[in-house]
Amino acid sequence: MTVKDRYKSKTPKFFRKLRNIGLGITAVAGALLTAPVSLPALVVTIAGYGLAAGAAISAVSQVVTGKEVEDEPKPQENED
Repeated sequence: MTVKDRYKSKTPKFFRKLRNIGLGITAVAGALLTAPVSLPALVVTIAGYGLAAGAAISAVSQVVTGKEVEDEPKPQENED
């Protein structure tokens, strides 16, 4: 499966929520970094880390699929 196929496939519910949280973190951090007022250096530093973390969370959550891997052997039941 290519990255493009994984990106287009259905994302499980948990990871959709996680992706949206990541997008929210990214939006808040971006707003803080582009604010027209001067903010303390600590706030700007935390916003920078939040921007990076939010983007990473969103990107990873988007490529997770609910599809099972077909190459793994399935356990066989013993018939007694």
